[in-house]
Amino acid sequence: MKSRPLVMSESNLQPDLYQPASSVLELRGVSCAYDVGRPAVSDIAFAAHEGEILCLLGPSGCGKTTILRAIAGFEPIVSGQIFLSGQLVSSPDHMIPTEDRHVGMVFQEYALFPHLRVQENIAFGLRRLSRSQRKMRVQDMLRLVGLEGFERRYPHELSGGQQQRVALARALVQHPVLLLLDEPFSNLDPDMAGRMRQELHDLLRRTKTTTILVTHDHDEAFAMADRIAVLNQGRLEQFDTPETIYHMPATPFVADFVGQADFIPGTVSSGMVRTELGEFPDTLDCEDGTSVVVMIRPDDIHLVPTRAATSHVLSRQFRGSENIYAVSLPSGQIVHSSQGSTSVYQEGTPVELRVLATHTVLFKQPVAGPT
Repeated sequence: MKSRPLVMSESNLQPDLYQPASSVLELRGVSCAYDVGRPAVSDIAFAAHEGEILCLLGPSGCGKTTILRAIAGFEPIVSGQIFLSGQLVSSPDHMIPTEDRHVGMVFQEYALFPHLRVQENIAFGLRRLSRSQRKMRVQDMLRLVGLEGFERRYPHELSGGQQQRVALARALVQHPVLLLLDEPFSNLDPDMAGRMRQELHDLLRRTKTTTILVTHDHDEAFAMADRIAVLNQGRLEQFDTPETIYHMPATPFVADFVGQADFIPGTVSSGMVRTELGEFPDTLDCEDGTSVVVMIRPDDIHLVPTRAATSHVLSRQFRGSENIYAVSLPSGQIVHSSQGSTSVYQEGTPVELRVLATHTVLFKQPVAGPT
């Protein structure tokens, strides 16, 4: 006998929304194109507020780096407008040079000058200041990023994490109105990347630096961002808090990209969606007989070994703190379940599935689940 899914109140998981102070960056209907008639990004609109960390998230080729380059002034736009601190900096017939936009940039390769010492790399953009002012500003930055004592080293004498700190210090020393980060952790090993994410997050919070971070890693985006812009094939699919994007994705693409998701077909009847996993509320107000799919996350499904159950464990992936199970339903549909690391079930184990869904997310268009 199938258990009825327990659907918890959505209000229980609503995050405290980020309260903006003022817009530092605003994009209004921005499009960029490398080839005539083939836009790289189309009609992008969002704003970043003072002190906010905003993430551009999406797969390779989705246009996130193009948007970053347009904000920096490296790419012209073919339509729309870009504003920095209320000033128009880009439009089809107006473009303020990069050096006049007061933005700081940290590239994927860090772009440190190999022939300059750490202190000289950090001070590179401060030539307008006196020697004593430069020295004071550099020392402040070295303390801020935890590199005191490293000022006379060359980049090749530093670890990857230390090189990244130098690049950050060089960007922040000029007090930019906006910091742009392009895949800053991609050259670091996973453990170092995790530590650097936390250190960078703390640093940006302490300095109250408005930041745009480009990444393809949803875990990185969730850990860093106040809000996330999810991009797909040059278009903005959703712009919201990490919690909302994970629990209430706007499209099937977003649902699948920001975490493992299964899509269960169902039919609407009397205000409910009837599926192989039980009944769910019809949150789309569809007519009876409408075919929909219900998005289910692995953490929504709890497994109970039951000898008479008609669903079976297909495989188990051990991930340290959890096990991810692939389970075959009687119809042949495959769903996934996240269980604690000590919950170990063998392949073929009959299991009953109990669904504790925090949100009911429906899509009208049938979609193929992840492979």
